Amino acid sequence: MTTTTPSDLARATLRHDDHPFRGIALLIGATLCLATSDSLAKYLSATLPSIEIAWIRFVVFVLLLAPVAFAGDRAPLRSHKPVLQVFRALALVVSSLLFITALRYLPIAEASATSFVAPLFVTALSIVVLGEVVGLHRWAATLVGLCGVLIVVRPGTAAFDPASILPVASAFAWAITLVMTRMISGADRIITTMAYSAVVGVLALSALVPFVWVMPSWRDLLLGVGVGVASSAGHWLVVLAFRHADASVLAPFSYVQLVWVTVIGFVVFAELPDLWTFVGAAFIIGSGLYTAHRERRRHAKTVPAEPNPTA
Repeated sequence: MTTTTPSDLARATLRHDDHPFRGIALLIGATLCLATSDSLAKYLSATLPSIEIAWIRFVVFVLLLAPVAFAGDRAPLRSHKPVLQVFRALALVVSSLLFITALRYLPIAEASATSFVAPLFVTALSIVVLGEVVGLHRWAATLVGLCGVLIVVRPGTAAFDPASILPVASAFAWAITLVMTRMISGADRIITTMAYSAVVGVLALSALVPFVWVMPSWRDLLLGVGVGVASSAGHWLVVLAFRHADASVLAPFSYVQLVWVTVIGFVVFAELPDLWTFVGAAFIIGSGLYTAHRERRRHAKTVPAEPNPTA
């Protein structure tokens, strides 16, 4: 799964140099890269199994990350919470596998819109795992978002596709990843978390890929590398965007990714979402933006203003 949600952005704590338009441009570029990665994965899913696509993606991730991770003096895999890092990385792998599998069966815009429900799962998990207190407003936003998912998925109707459960499950796994990221935050460096994600991802998928292996053509390999490069570039541009603008400024623009996937889906795959997908997406977007707003206000009350945190 390669979405960047407003709730994720609202929790960023990077300092920035107050160039909002540059930050917005970088985030829009990031959403284009992430949409491209998802589109390439969908195209590739016609010839390769989801596990193999994910494996190629994580191998590329390792190759791109290695020069940066090992450039410093300290070992990148030295962690204060190694067990939690491993479980976080496994949750990320599960999320990626489920989403890539969903792309094989569903229109890319529908799968992407549904996957933006992840912040709502984070709200629920934060109560159980982190012991957070969630107010009435955030619960109301969560219910609105879940209504949006039901509108997109439409269980019990002729339009229901069992595969539409896959992006919802992917979003839940991604929410687990985000909650574990919170638990790790402050204990380990960012590069350590990224290194665990890459290495554990490759190891886990390398254990599975022999059972489904299909010999890829050179074209398949190039597309697979494209998936990994576009995904890695997208996440790196998100980090750069935070160095130039507040998360509250950037949050609404994360949904530009839905525009990209809708356009790509129509041009490349001849897929045009129906009216109910747009209506459901509007519910999900509205609830996500409101959740990000409430998260920003809550963070502003608990973090001193002096460091100018982007939340």
